[in-house]
Amino acid sequence: MSAGAQPLETDRPTPFDPPIDLRNRPLLSRLAYPDGHLGWVATGYTVTRAILADPRFSTRRELLHQPVGGERAHQRPTPAEPGIFPHMDPPDHTRYRRLLSRHFGPRRVTELTPAIRRYTAQVLDAMADGGSPADLVTSFAMPVPALVICELLGVPAQDRHVIQAATAVMNNLDSTPEQTAGAVLSIIETVRGLLARLRAESGPSDEGLLAHAMATGDLTDDELTNLGMVLLATGHLPTSSMLALGTFALLTDPAQRARLTADPELAGPAVEELLRYLSILQFDVRRTALADVEIGGQVIAAGETVVLALPVANRDLEHFPDPDRLDLDRSATGHLAFGHGIHQCLGQHLARAELRIALTALFERFPDLRLAVPAAEVPTRDRMAVYGVDRLPVAWGRSSGR
Repeated sequence: MSAGAQPLETDRPTPFDPPIDLRNRPLLSRLAYPDGHLGWVATGYTVTRAILADPRFSTRRELLHQPVGGERAHQRPTPAEPGIFPHMDPPDHTRYRRLLSRHFGPRRVTELTPAIRRYTAQVLDAMADGGSPADLVTSFAMPVPALVICELLGVPAQDRHVIQAATAVMNNLDSTPEQTAGAVLSIIETVRGLLARLRAESGPSDEGLLAHAMATGDLTDDELTNLGMVLLATGHLPTSSMLALGTFALLTDPAQRARLTADPELAGPAVEELLRYLSILQFDVRRTALADVEIGGQVIAAGETVVLALPVANRDLEHFPDPDRLDLDRSATGHLAFGHGIHQCLGQHLARAELRIALTALFERFPDLRLAVPAAEVPTRDRMAVYGVDRLPVAWGRSSGR
């Protein structure tokens, strides 16, 4: 281990602030990885953004080292299978991204908006029927984005429970390789079942992304299956985590919650500020240098992995004044919560729409929503690739029901 290189600690001072270890590190510093790799961690906004935009840094799975975790962190990953485009570089990444982009663009999200509103209302109805108190994670934050991504892909809504359970295992950095492989397989089998049903019908229709992709004839069966697996696995967990954690933050900050409920037009800027302030992609945004790269006054050697600490980069004082304060009136333009560059989150427009609609509807439906336990008792996902809360017990008065 190089002098000064330390492993990454995940302890957080509060549920809403980045790990203490990351906050105390320089803008770019050495990091000791669990498998013995000596790499880096970037915490500064400018350095992080530059690495995300630099084609000399790769996202290929077989080149990446994992900074946190148990047995999985010691296992060398294999190259991404056909269709698993997030872990590919151009030109392969470009081909898949181009195929998918129109299904996640602003026009398609506008078309999906009525469905998002409908699913949100249905879930809130069920939450009200279930009565107070309730766990906001399972009763609201998880089902809304899961139902929406199933709608987008053309997956039957009843399959969402399998997808949610499998994604939770995949997100846990302490899951064993066997547990992770089993979770991936369960989603793959769900996608295979859908593709088989589509073929059994009178030929694939244009209903749903997977049906459309099948109809083009541009993808093999393996590509279709893996593409569906990736989109299902990544298409709801970050949004559900943001819904729950964002609600938690607002419930503990009455002034900011009052700003949002007093002015529905604030929903758009409020979502951007919550994304900046919470930045839930905490350890899994990584790049490996393909050549020696001088950046931030340091030379990152070819083969060295860099963890891009988005939660800290989005608290950079030089870019966001008073960054540790949640301020819904702030312009959070330029935040890196969705990444940057060619790998910037494909579903960012959809996620923004879901968050705007769901958060606004939640507080309209339950204006006196409150925590049902002390904030210190809400369990957080410190060891997860996507940060959030495991449960969020909430309560409301009788007048808030249907």
